[in-house]
Amino acid sequence: MGKCMIIGCGGVASVAIHKCCQNSEVFEGIMIASRTKSKCDALKEKLQPTTKTVIETAQVNADNVDELVVLINSYKPDVVLNLALPYQDLTIMDACLATKTHYVDTANYEPLDTAKFEYKWQWAYRERFEKAGITALLGSGFDPGVTGVFSAYAMKHQFDEINYIDILDCNGGDHGYPFATNFNPEINIREVSAKGSYIEDGKWVETEPMEIKRVYNFKGVGEKDMYLLHHEELESLALNIKGIKRIRFFMTFGQSYLTHLKCLENVGMTSIEPIMYEGKEIVPLQFLKAVLPDPASLGPRTVGKTNIGCIFRGKKDGKDKNYYLYNICDHQECYKEVGSQAISYTTGVPAMIGAMMIMTGTWKKAGVYNIEEFDPDPFMEALNKWGLPWEEDFDPTLVD
Repeated sequence: MGKCMIIGCGGVASVAIHKCCQNSEVFEGIMIASRTKSKCDALKEKLQPTTKTVIETAQVNADNVDELVVLINSYKPDVVLNLALPYQDLTIMDACLATKTHYVDTANYEPLDTAKFEYKWQWAYRERFEKAGITALLGSGFDPGVTGVFSAYAMKHQFDEINYIDILDCNGGDHGYPFATNFNPEINIREVSAKGSYIEDGKWVETEPMEIKRVYNFKGVGEKDMYLLHHEELESLALNIKGIKRIRFFMTFGQSYLTHLKCLENVGMTSIEPIMYEGKEIVPLQFLKAVLPDPASLGPRTVGKTNIGCIFRGKKDGKDKNYYLYNICDHQECYKEVGSQAISYTTGVPAMIGAMMIMTGTWKKAGVYNIEEFDPDPFMEALNKWGLPWEEDFDPTLVD
C-alpha cells in the first residue's frame, strides 16, 4: 500500500509502530524519526524480525522545518504521522505543506509558553492544505480522536440531533507509585492545573481547576471520582455535531494524585515560568518531569482497566434518546501485546488507524479536518479489528 513516516518514539509512538507492523499489508514501509535515534533503532531491532513492514530509522529535530523537509523528501512517505510533542505540530505541518505530504496527529498545537489548547493555529492552515491537494487529519488519538468518531457514528446511526455530550475518561489503573503521570508529565500536569471549561449554548463557560466533581460507576472499573477539565475536542465537536447545546469532558483522578499535585502546585513545582538556579535558568515543571517515573516504565507494573467513552442525549424521530458508546481496555493485556500500558495503547491504536484511513484513500478530502468530519464507519470497524472494541448502552446512567 505505502509508506508512513512516524515522528516521535515515546510511549504512544511505540504502540502505533507495533500496530503498523501488525498491519504490514497497508504499511509496507515505516520510518521512525526522533531526536534520539538510538530509541528508534532499538524499536527497529525488536520489531523487524516479526514483520514484513520494512522499518527505517532517522534522527530529526521536529522543531526544525528544513531538517524535516530534507527527511520527508528523501523518504517520500505517503503520510506523516506526528507523535512528537504538541508544541511541534506547526513545524511538522509546514514541512508537510512544503513537500505536499498528508499529515496526521493526535493532539492539537499548544504554544510552549502558555497552557492553551486551541485549534485556531492549525485551522489557519485550511486553505494552504486545500491548495496543496493534501489532507491534515487532526486529533486521531482517543480523546480527541475516538471520541470524535463515536460522536460522528452516533449522529449518523442513532440521532437526528445530539443536544448533550459528556465525554468520560476513566483510568482505573494502579501503578503502585504514590505519584506518577500516565503520559508526558509536563502535558499532563499542564492540563490538570489549567482552569476547567465546557461549552454551553455556543459559549465557553470557565471553571476553577477541579471545581466540578461527579462520581460515576464505570463498567469494568467501578465507582470513581471524576472532574470537569478543559479538553480540545469540545471546540471542534461543538461546531461539527448538529444540535449541540452543551458538551463537557470529565476525567477520573484518585485522591492521592490530587493531594500530591496540590502540594507540588503550592510549592511552585508545576510552574512553567523559568527561574534562576545556581546561575542557570530552569523551568520547575521540566525539572519535576525529570524526577518523576518515566510514563513508559509504568507498563509492567500497572494493573486494572480504562473505560473511555461518550454519553449522548438528543432526539430521534421526535423522541428523546440517550446512548453511551465506550471502550474498556485492560492495562495488563496491552502490556502483553505491545509492551505498554493502556493509556499509550488507547492513543497509539487510533493513531495507526487514522494514518491507515488517509493512506488507503478511505478518507480523502484536501484541507485540514477534525476526525469527526469523516465517515466514522470504516474507523469504527477498524477499532474492533485492531484492539479497541467498543460497547453500546441504550439506557446509560446520566451525569447531572
